[in-house]
Amino acid sequence: MADHSWGKCVEEAVNVLESRQILRSLRPICMSRRNEEEITKNRGNGGDEYEVFDGLCQWDRSSVEVSVSIPTFQKWLHDEPSNGEEIFSGDALAESTKGRFKKLLLFSGNDYLGLSSHPTISNAAANAVREYGMGPKGSALICGYTTYHRLLESSLAQLKKKEDCLVCPTGFAANMAAMVAIGSVASLLAASGKPLKNEKVAIFSDALNHASIIDGVRLAERQGNVEVFVYRHCDMYHLNSLLSSCKMKRKVVVTDSLFSMDGDFAPMEELSQLRKKYGFLLVIDDAHGTFVCGETGGGVAEEFNCEADVDLCVGTLSKAAGCHGGFIACSKKWKQLIQSRGRSFIFSTAIPVPMAAAAYAAVVVARKERWRRKAIWERVKEFKALSGVDISSPIISLVVGNQEKALKASRYLLKSGFHVMAIRPPTVPPNSCRLRVTLSAAHTTEDVKKLITALSSCLDFDNTATHIPSFLYPKL
Repeated sequence: MADHSWGKCVEEAVNVLESRQILRSLRPICMSRRNEEEITKNRGNGGDEYEVFDGLCQWDRSSVEVSVSIPTFQKWLHDEPSNGEEIFSGDALAESTKGRFKKLLLFSGNDYLGLSSHPTISNAAANAVREYGMGPKGSALICGYTTYHRLLESSLAQLKKKEDCLVCPTGFAANMAAMVAIGSVASLLAASGKPLKNEKVAIFSDALNHASIIDGVRLAERQGNVEVFVYRHCDMYHLNSLLSSCKMKRKVVVTDSLFSMDGDFAPMEELSQLRKKYGFLLVIDDAHGTFVCGETGGGVAEEFNCEADVDLCVGTLSKAAGCHGGFIACSKKWKQLIQSRGRSFIFSTAIPVPMAAAAYAAVVVARKERWRRKAIWERVKEFKALSGVDISSPIISLVVGNQEKALKASRYLLKSGFHVMAIRPPTVPPNSCRLRVTLSAAHTTEDVKKLITALSSCLDFDNTATHIPSFLYPKL
């Protein structure tokens, strides 16, 4: 039902754009004849020429080990404000000359597979820089879209089992573009050009959705194209109630698939059932699930076997891919609409050519080095067993209460050699401050044991929550 009704809507919207001669197109720039031969070769062999490895290597440690200058460490320890300028101070330069740094084990990043330091990926970027420079010379709709970008989009569409894909400058921009484009359906199909209430799009958004979704929805609302309904976090009873009482024909449900602050999954199976019942468009932000979840790294929808029920899948290349950029996996018609109406895509410079080349290499490596997915989920099991904390993903939210408690725990961990941030308002509500711990495939069992020991000294696992009631969060 959803495919039929929304498919018809988006097709009609694209036809309107075409009739008004404002349908935008992507015209790939060919980098060189050699580049075209490489692209053809890559598409044919699935990236067989990219070197992959069977287990952790020495370079993997650099994805979970960082160093900070002594002045930076001291300012951080005392929670002194900083704009980063101390790195060039006389004290910092003197200490660095002597080789004095504070080394920290990173447990707060989003590089879930440890790919940011993978030589195959960095070599792909370096080769592109040497041959073609940084690029991209302009926005994707002008001259910033190359055959490298197209190759990346094709590989992501295949990963997500979608007809096509649109690469965006960032994951934030991708969500913004998707929400605004969805809202534009209402104005494009409105008889008067300005949609009446029953012609608007009804967007149902999870209370804990990412800021990029919220900002995209707000912009679409400001344009007069959508009406917003916020349902309690992962509460399918509440969502069902809102859907059943809504008389608007065009309905959209948007949710994070794996929530970035709480580390819990959206109830994908229940969402699929509700989609069949109400015929809404289902949009997920799979930023933290892509490459991490599912047998092939296809994400949360693959993990829960409901890929066909997801209409638009937004993702990022800056987390598990270890690169930069965002994307929207969707149908060809949706891609045409988004590239024509998604403001954050249209008015942004395309991602640099070397980054597109690196991201494609990351897709290949993530697909082939399946042991990385196995490793990160082993670390999740180990953390759960050693701490007794009931967690379900590599994102571990340890709610400690007020700001001072969170900062005190973070400072203790810093002294102990661990990079774990205290998350405070406005990111989370008052009195729900927390330590946000993230695991990586590059962590070892010994790393996890050491972290658990340090955490045990600054908080009580038995009295530490991992979630808070969604009513404490501000509404959309």
